[in-house]
Amino acid sequence: MDFDRLEKVMRRLALEAGEVIMEIYNSDDFEVKSKSDDSPVTAADEAADALISKGLREAFPEVLLVTEEQADSHAQKADEFLIVDPLDGTKEFIHRRGDFTVNIAYVKDGNPIRGVVYAPARDRMFFTRADGQSVEEMGPFDKGALGEVKEINVSTPDNDALMVVASKSHRDQATDDYINKYQVKDSRSAGSSLKFCLVATGEADIYPRVGRTMEWDTAAGHAVLNGAGGAVVRFDDHSPLTYGKPIYENPFFIAYAKGVDLKPA
Repeated sequence: MDFDRLEKVMRRLALEAGEVIMEIYNSDDFEVKSKSDDSPVTAADEAADALISKGLREAFPEVLLVTEEQADSHAQKADEFLIVDPLDGTKEFIHRRGDFTVNIAYVKDGNPIRGVVYAPARDRMFFTRADGQSVEEMGPFDKGALGEVKEINVSTPDNDALMVVASKSHRDQATDDYINKYQVKDSRSAGSSLKFCLVATGEADIYPRVGRTMEWDTAAGHAVLNGAGGAVVRFDDHSPLTYGKPIYENPFFIAYAKGVDLKPA
């Protein structure tokens, strides 16, 4: 893989998809449909998916593309693949809460090693550089030219005063029970893959997810967190969370800054 080219293509496609999404987000009304699993899908999901898929297939025709919105891709397997969630946080989008993201990642041998997470309504953009280091771009998000970027790194956590981030739409008693095993200074909620990025920037120390997710929900955020010195492990045995699993479904997991004293499930 040409990582310099991958960085540029992923960043540009994320920004282009963000533009399309925001046009629909700012419109007076948009249709919400239900997929076969009863999850919602909007015109923004579909338009962003079409744009990103076309761009990635043109740039990297030899690499398998797995995307949430194309069910036929979920049965395909390869040692390396691109994986896309064109609009993560559809519920946040529908309720106009802003915490939705464009997610594009590259997975090699089970590990998400490059990725971009763009939150167009929040004006935040995180991605891995060609060398694997994660950065946040500060804007103004010109598709043709990289703006000011800031290297991001996870916190040095204080296990007596941890900062926790949890899901905004999927927080439940099981999540709270696990969080209560820690000494928590503060807790915040966020939607979509932004939670990984908050750990990557040091704004949070740990993000536990006790609930169903798919690999396209997590791969880009996981890559950004890896590139900032963090890690994502399975909830049950704390082994690394890997990719390319059957139907691309994840177990429960914990994303964290290394140095957090992880508690058992």
